[in-house]
Amino acid sequence: MANFDIEISEVGPRDGLQSIKAIMPTEAKKAWIKAEFEAGVPEIEVGSFVSPKLLPQLADTAEIVAYARTLPGLQIAALVPNLRGLEAAVKAGVHKVGIPFSQSETHSIKNVKKTHPEMLAEIQRCVEFLQTVPAEQRPRFEVGLSTAFGCTIEGNVDEDVVVSNAEKVLEIGADEVGLSDTTGFANPVQLKRITQRIWDSCGKDKLMGVHLHNTRGQGLANVLAAVEMGITTVDASLGGIGGCPWAPGASGNIVTEDLVWMLEAMGLKTGIDIDKLLAVRELVKEALPDEPMYGFIPDAGVPKGFVPASAV
Repeated sequence: MANFDIEISEVGPRDGLQSIKAIMPTEAKKAWIKAEFEAGVPEIEVGSFVSPKLLPQLADTAEIVAYARTLPGLQIAALVPNLRGLEAAVKAGVHKVGIPFSQSETHSIKNVKKTHPEMLAEIQRCVEFLQTVPAEQRPRFEVGLSTAFGCTIEGNVDEDVVVSNAEKVLEIGADEVGLSDTTGFANPVQLKRITQRIWDSCGKDKLMGVHLHNTRGQGLANVLAAVEMGITTVDASLGGIGGCPWAPGASGNIVTEDLVWMLEAMGLKTGIDIDKLLAVRELVKEALPDEPMYGFIPDAGVPKGFVPASAV
């Protein structure tokens, strides 16, 4: 039985590190992952299987996965852009694999050089490959519906396209879809509307996770809307690492520390020890001394008398 009501997936070692110029030493990454695991974080996206020429920050992902597998009970996630990346992820022993599918076709072409039909064909190849993998080695395969709420290139994204593409990838054989606010456009009403439409069309069990950004200050408001609806997995990054290239000075990712405090204060168990989590922040700051880190709880502290739900 899981010891949490809401599963927090830490994405800093992937989404955070790929968005900054600094390259964190491999041993520092291992220390970060171990410390978060010991703080009670149930799932960590430890890297991405992409060309090291494109993302030298994540060139050691296979080694990081091998280390993460020594931490008993940790759910290891990784991102892949295509079939080649998926094959590498399976070989490394990842438990959960995500592939980004930009709902803005312009963004898809810029990001992975594929139109929507080409991306659907790539997802089909990924599913066919996974069907050849023994069940005990087969990772859960999630298609992340990126730019689902808006795009810095196209602007508004047609919600009908998002729902239709969710239907298509699930028909192909993906295990689930996730909603990603890649550019920080989402608002709570929009999030509820799109989530409900996908649930109505595809089933509630096919969309249980969200990846939300705080670029325009709506991150925790959107999380609140999501969990009130019944979403059970939320991505976040320690210290909001990664920022957002489209909004200088703004935190891109939701800050894990603030998210844990909010949920625990609401009476929702995350299974995470917030004091231990705040100690991890210091470890990461030492490894990335020149990178800004965000968050209110690290500065203000937890309120006097605070009793986390996970401690009850």
